[in-house]
Amino acid sequence: MAIRRLDSLGYQIAHLNRLYDRRMQEALGDLGVAPGQFAPLVMLFEQDGLTQAELCRRINVEQPTMANTLDRMERDGLVIRKPDPDDKRRATVHLTERANEMRARVMDQARQVAAQAVKALSASEQDQLFNLIARLSDNLKDR
Repeated sequence: MAIRRLDSLGYQIAHLNRLYDRRMQEALGDLGVAPGQFAPLVMLFEQDGLTQAELCRRINVEQPTMANTLDRMERDGLVIRKPDPDDKRRATVHLTERANEMRARVMDQARQVAAQAVKALSASEQDQLFNLIARLSDNLKDR
């Protein structure tokens, strides 16, 4: 029996993710930030100087993916890597002056995309949506 796409949770989530990424690209593109760079930026806005491994854990991505993302962010002038003073085998990731200067604009643009995504939902529906998404995420976390 074939699964209809509209009845497939995986399809719906993937479709929503593509649409959301497209809107984020439109919103952040003029600032020189790609959608995949947004999560590491937010983590570094919260706490600058994290290691690559810490970023991977917080964002839940694999090391090679994060390494490629950080390479692009470094190339784009958003971050620099410095040797970890406590462990010379590691590096810490720091925001550049450019990234710090555009923090407010990046976050404002991201908030606008989020607001657009939920604009047809009441406050109660938004709360319910976020609670359901959190429960789905908990169900799929590594054990």
